[in-house]
Amino acid sequence: MFQRLRRPWTALLVCVLTASLLGTEVQASDAPVVGAASDLQFALPEIVRSFEAATGRRIRLTFGASGNLARQIEQGAPFQMFLSADEQFVLRLVTRGLTRDRGVLYATGHLVLFAPDGSALADALSVDHLRAALAAGDVQRFAIANPEHAPYGRAARQWLQTHGLWEPIQPALVLGENVAQTAQFATTGNAQAGILPYSLARAPQIARRGRYVLLSTDDHQPLNQRMVLMRQAGATAEQFYQYMQEPAARQILRRHGFLLPGEAAH
Repeated sequence: MFQRLRRPWTALLVCVLTASLLGTEVQASDAPVVGAASDLQFALPEIVRSFEAATGRRIRLTFGASGNLARQIEQGAPFQMFLSADEQFVLRLVTRGLTRDRGVLYATGHLVLFAPDGSALADALSVDHLRAALAAGDVQRFAIANPEHAPYGRAARQWLQTHGLWEPIQPALVLGENVAQTAQFATTGNAQAGILPYSLARAPQIARRGRYVLLSTDDHQPLNQRMVLMRQAGATAEQFYQYMQEPAARQILRRHGFLLPGEAAH
């Protein structure tokens, strides 16, 4: 059966990032809390810094698996805005009357197969090499996010199923609570390889620790990422929601490897 590894992450990927306050001073209570999928761990703080510099308003970010964040919202967590890696979690909140509306798509995500430096799998990253390594018993630990509440974990499972690898890889599976923890496993020696979001794998902090190859989006359901305002959202959250749809924010998302609404995959 799959393995679960739990250890604290470093400052590289933390569960909660509080953006720096620029411009006009405001009280912490005036800064809305935004819940965001962990694949945004590098892109969203950059967008927040740009937003704060432009507006003088402050945003607080909390990262986690989309399913976990949605459940926290259902239980009364005081998020004013939610950016999910899977639009179904947003639509679930819509049906429960917790949001302003259905929100909007802000990006589509991509998967990569990642192997850290020193792993035998890093020499030839491909589905055929992974299949051969599994058959030879050379894969002891393979990391993905938990498919039960992490959209990228669900997509990773679909990719493995498409290639007939889901059953053979079961004894080696290591499940991260979210993709940030999965990236930790794949870069610190706790796994020989794993499936990560492109937006994390391409970040210099992770890319320099191994190699990766993009996986075909045809082999799993699309990672359509949707954001939405909660019913209790205030003026700052509303302004940030609009900012996320403007060219400055969209360019940052694109630079971090996300496909934007209306763009075709290359």
